[in-house]
Amino acid sequence: MSLQPLALDLTGIDIQGENERIRARGPVTRVELMGVPAWSVTDAELLKRLLADPRVSKDAAQHWSSFLNGEITADWPLFAWVAVDNMFTAYGADHRRLRKLVSPAFTHRRTAALRPRIEELVTSLLDDIAKTPEGESVDLRETFAYPVPIQVICELMGVPEELEPALRTCVARFFDTEITPEAAQANYVEMFGLVGELVALRRDHPGDDMTSVLISTRDEDGARLTEKELVDTLMLVINAGHETTVNLLDQAIFNLLTHPEQLAAVREGRATWDDVIEETLRYESPVAHLPLRYAVDDIDIDGIHIAKGEAILASYAAAGRDPEVHGATAAAFDITRIKKDHVAFGHGAHHCIGAPLARLEAAIALPALFERFPDLRFAVDPAAVAPVIGFISNGHRELPVRISG
Repeated sequence: MSLQPLALDLTGIDIQGENERIRARGPVTRVELMGVPAWSVTDAELLKRLLADPRVSKDAAQHWSSFLNGEITADWPLFAWVAVDNMFTAYGADHRRLRKLVSPAFTHRRTAALRPRIEELVTSLLDDIAKTPEGESVDLRETFAYPVPIQVICELMGVPEELEPALRTCVARFFDTEITPEAAQANYVEMFGLVGELVALRRDHPGDDMTSVLISTRDEDGARLTEKELVDTLMLVINAGHETTVNLLDQAIFNLLTHPEQLAAVREGRATWDDVIEETLRYESPVAHLPLRYAVDDIDIDGIHIAKGEAILASYAAAGRDPEVHGATAAAFDITRIKKDHVAFGHGAHHCIGAPLARLEAAIALPALFERFPDLRFAVDPAAVAPVIGFISNGHRELPVRISG
């Protein structure tokens, strides 16, 4: 008799423990996602094969049976994740077209040019943190891990200062998988409107920013992004472009402070900050589970039959700790390990276009933080630091620390 699908915990209170329970059922197994069935893939090699397989799509409107037959409606809390019209959900030639139009905003030149601004921003934030009164704690997620990427992405996109607070609130709600269907729908509408304001502003006052580039970019056939594609693409960049980096910084800080021997290794030159970044991405993928993909045709993989039209959940956090890849120490944080393979930024055609920017931000922010505050330590028992709500975003609600003494 087949097992009943395992219903994912909407709170995300124990993502890695739940991943182990899923893995125990098999490398590809059925789960329930807010009442919707899907195949969870925890095996790293199988996941990479599926992510690169042309028989796997991200376009619900073309390839998800439950979406096509009307079972998935706007009152499903994750509707905005599957119904947007951008690179995130595009398939095949349409995805290639959109990615080609967006790529000019993420060239190596544009990314590298951000280094001085990121360094300036990090220094300013550390100066503010240094003003914390003696004996008081400071929340590094709120004062450091969050403002670095949100400020970078807003400047990259040309977001005016007056829109930033509202956009930040919308992003937080977007990753909250406990949100009610009504609130999720209202949040999508609000964010769509805010980004629409940004587009209108940059259409009238273009600059050297991503929004202006996307408005003006055409492909070789003279086609531009449609208005909905443009707004949905910018929403994708805002959401994915900073939440993942927030969690990367958050998890790196958390794990270095809870593994002092690892921090000592990088300080003594036995490991590099790149080692810290890649091991953090492997050990605690910033996105735990990414909804959703769909079988374009029947897929038989390692004895598992995924029927045409069924949903597939990429379980990135589980794949990073796959013992088939990382052996008996897969569940250990070790920046000195030789093999740090992970799929934290995806794989195949949908590999994250902003991955170099995320790595650059972390490579600047992390060493600066630990060099500025060599006595950094938690202000509370780390075991009491709660995770963010939801099974998609993988970080902490706060990082309360003391910077000295």
